[in-house]
Amino acid sequence: MITIKRALLSCWDKTGLDAFANSLVERGVEIISSGGTADYLSGKGIAVTKVEDVTGYPAVLDGRVKTLHPLIHAPILATRSESHLSDLEKMGAKPIDLVVVNLYPFVEEAVAKQLPVEKAVEYIDIGGPTLLRAAAKNHAFVVALHRPDQYNGFLKQLVENNGKINRQFSRECAQEIFFYTAWYDGQIQQYLSQQNDESPVLPKKQSYFLQKVSGLRYGENPHQPAAVYRYFGKAESGLAAAEVLWGKPLSFNNYVDVHAAYELALDLPKISCAIIKHTNPCGAASCQTSVADAFEKALRGDPMSAFGGIVACNREIDAAAAERIRKVFFECIIAPDFDESALVILKKKKNLRLLKMDPEKFFGDAQEVKFLNGTVLIQQANNIAEDSQSWRVVTQKQPGAAELAELAFSWKIVKHVKSNAIVLTRDYEIFGVGAGQMSRIDAVRIAREKARNAGRRLQSLVMASDAFFPFRDGIDAAVEAGVTAIVQPGGSIRDEEVIEAANEHGLSMIFTGIRHFKH
Repeated sequence: MITIKRALLSCWDKTGLDAFANSLVERGVEIISSGGTADYLSGKGIAVTKVEDVTGYPAVLDGRVKTLHPLIHAPILATRSESHLSDLEKMGAKPIDLVVVNLYPFVEEAVAKQLPVEKAVEYIDIGGPTLLRAAAKNHAFVVALHRPDQYNGFLKQLVENNGKINRQFSRECAQEIFFYTAWYDGQIQQYLSQQNDESPVLPKKQSYFLQKVSGLRYGENPHQPAAVYRYFGKAESGLAAAEVLWGKPLSFNNYVDVHAAYELALDLPKISCAIIKHTNPCGAASCQTSVADAFEKALRGDPMSAFGGIVACNREIDAAAAERIRKVFFECIIAPDFDESALVILKKKKNLRLLKMDPEKFFGDAQEVKFLNGTVLIQQANNIAEDSQSWRVVTQKQPGAAELAELAFSWKIVKHVKSNAIVLTRDYEIFGVGAGQMSRIDAVRIAREKARNAGRRLQSLVMASDAFFPFRDGIDAAVEAGVTAIVQPGGSIRDEEVIEAANEHGLSMIFTGIRHFKH
């Protein structure tokens, strides 16, 4: 156990500090403090010994140097061995048992306010991290706290243990300190890299600091342990910020599928709904009438595959939509909100999960990161703004205005399908999807068969392909699927052959100039 007799307090954030200091004084703890913290506590009537009274030196360099002194750091770093205590006695010093420091708000001030370097450096804390790291190193004898929300837990132990703190608690605090100071330095490094005109998405050096949100039952398979994390020090975003209104916690696969579903739903126009199975859309639709209608249109895309899938809507779910959705078994539903009557209806299904997700918080990062057994791939997220006005019609037949709008809708969806990807749509709804195939012609055939198996009439469809057609066979197969217009990136060495095939069949075809592979 660690006996608390002497404490050093130096805090930028004064939240709860006077009450905490009062509690320490009531238990006979001597408080040492510096600068503004000392003035703040003295102003609250709390007895404080100033750092300069301990060291014999006032703060210098406009306050840049206050606590960097042997008479402060030796008492923090001293073990309770005879030799260390003897050294302290020779110095005229006594051990410090508690260090409470929170740092200058570099992220909140310098980064958030985009201060120029000459002003930002004044928010780089030097003494604070040094004090915390010293105390954390010596955690067997000194407790280090860096957040106001740690005060109550510390005081509870102090009271229960009659002025002493458990060493396990101190070790846990030390672990947090080293993580926190590493993150703090990482934010400074990232700020400076941007000031040096490095890419904010692809800088020369990149660090990630993650905080565990919760454990998961298992990963993709039962033999794989798993957990969900969020970025430390950032406002919550993505599914970690979703509010679970009903149902048991999400699984690993739920997180992946729900993310894919909501990402697609929010990318679609008008009132839209997407149904996802194994990260691929088996149904998606947009309309101008209601969420219920959007769901019904989406469900027609592949009713069989939709069973056990994920539903995502880009509008609040009301009672009418809930009544239609509840008739099919789904794992999860995610939407910006649910009205009360919808919640009453959907909560009758005990195995269903309901997630409320603010669309503004869903998109939180410009990066996509993949970890490949020690190799890390980073790319800018596929969020490029596309303008259909820049698309190029390459066939003799021109698409009409309605057909062009349908092509734009189909193009939105194919971006969210695993490559090789083909999507067939009509009237702003999916008719068939060919996903994750090794050849593009197979993807076309699968999309066509999906539409047939769902009982859809193969007529006046548009087709989107996430990448170019390497041969004309994909165009020939599209005609068999009832396709009248195609949107694709173009760029094949056989583009002329593909265009000729489209002209032979009387199709209109657009080249976007942009590819949407998804691996």
